Amino acid sequence: MSLIDFNAPSMGKALKTALAVHTKVEALTDRLAEGGMPLEKAAEIFAITNETVAGGNKASSKKSTIQMGQKLKTAFKVPPGRNLVSSFKVGSDPNRVRYVRTFKGHRDGVWHVDAAKSNLLCSTSADQTARIWCIETGVCFAQYVGHEGSVNCARFNLTNNGNGDSILVVTASESETLLTIRQPLLKLTGHSCPVIAADWTANDNQIVTASWDRTANVFDAERGEIVNILSGHDLELNYCCAHPSQKLVVTASRDTTFRLWDFRESIHSVSVFQGHTESVTSAVFTGADKIVSGSDDRSVKVWDFRNMRTALTTIRMDSPVNRIAVSRTSNIIAIPTDNRQVRLYDLNGVRITRLPSTSRRGHHRMVCCCAWADDNSHCNLFSCGFDKLVLGWNVITSTMKDKE
Repeated sequence: MSLIDFNAPSMGKALKTALAVHTKVEALTDRLAEGGMPLEKAAEIFAITNETVAGGNKASSKKSTIQMGQKLKTAFKVPPGRNLVSSFKVGSDPNRVRYVRTFKGHRDGVWHVDAAKSNLLCSTSADQTARIWCIETGVCFAQYVGHEGSVNCARFNLTNNGNGDSILVVTASESETLLTIRQPLLKLTGHSCPVIAADWTANDNQIVTASWDRTANVFDAERGEIVNILSGHDLELNYCCAHPSQKLVVTASRDTTFRLWDFRESIHSVSVFQGHTESVTSAVFTGADKIVSGSDDRSVKVWDFRNMRTALTTIRMDSPVNRIAVSRTSNIIAIPTDNRQVRLYDLNGVRITRLPSTSRRGHHRMVCCCAWADDNSHCNLFSCGFDKLVLGWNVITSTMKDKE
């Protein structure tokens, strides 16, 4: 993992802009999206892609490669007698959502995307890089290449360093170490397996990390020390999220549960939420007293974390769910799935619309993650996927309609 300060001298020089995706891969992707390529051919493309990913990884990354492969194979599954684009026939509402731009430059699947209030976007990829983009122009002005494995997550944090605002980005990777890149450079260790997610806690200048070693670590971002180890999950962790204003952390795991860690009192407590039947891929706070969880069991559930017995709402999907995002201003849930779709629901489970998914205005492969930029009225939702793309969208929310 790495903590990047973009006011530091080492990051003062902007790096090259987005790289073009190889012509051959583009041609294969177009055939996949437009020609109804059969599953056998899709699996062949997957095999080539997966071989490329595995070629440069260490032995410790083999498990990651296998899980990537399983995820991609799931994304290619279609019912017998149907082609891979048949699910694209249902249109989205052009009055609610429209395509804005493509952020193109990653050389492999994009696992995660995060937006900052300062018109910045960060994406992380299996190509072992994290890229920083300007939302307004779509230009990539920096990339971080310090990881030795797939970069699985990134989170912005806007802080005041005494000399003005400083933008910090924490990235999570398979390299199993945490690097703090400011002045001076600080290297942190703690996890024994790949780090799959990270987030900033509220007000304490701490970072929580989730790992396949079944634990979450809480680091002091200044001293570089582990201040807490959150253990208890039976299987690997998939995700972690910190409450925006309270001392609460949620961790999601392959053991079909997610856990709420409460640090508001001197005696810390943990609550276990059981309701999914397969791996919980993400769990996020709504900003108030609710948690939204997504799972490979093809469901999204809304919970009141003051009552953990049963979900308030259950949303049934037709494909496994990946890293969801909830708008802090409109409470709209963006749900990315393995079948290349992104659907939007409210917290009551009412479907709002879905993002366009044509060959030119949508993802061609599994959609891994979504992120809201509530302060940006022009481009306020982002999605990323294993087609190597980050897409920017404009979603008209009820809040925007009220302003009009």
